Amino acid sequence: MMSAPQKIPPRFLPTLTEVVSPPVTMQLPVPADTSRHHEQIVDRVMQRLDVSLESRLHEALGTLVLEQLQALEPRLRQEIESIGRQTVAEAVAVELDAAKPA
Repeated sequence: MMSAPQKIPPRFLPTLTEVVSPPVTMQLPVPADTSRHHEQIVDRVMQRLDVSLESRLHEALGTLVLEQLQALEPRLRQEIESIGRQTVAEAVAVELDAAKPA
């Protein structure tokens, strides 16, 4: 079994000799009242979410209600037909009883 050749480090290695800071123009300004600034950001985000969520929920609920109504339609038709037949049968029975000679 052959051993891997040993790597020899370079003769000169670069070293960091000073700390570099970003230029002043690249630094973001920090508001004096950061908690108020954060509150304003949260308020704006919540307002956007409210509008977006309301629209999406309205659409999603509309779709769900429509799907449920379509699924219930055959059962509703059957129930309405059954009630209609029963009501007509009762009305005919009352009329037949009323038409019998006394």
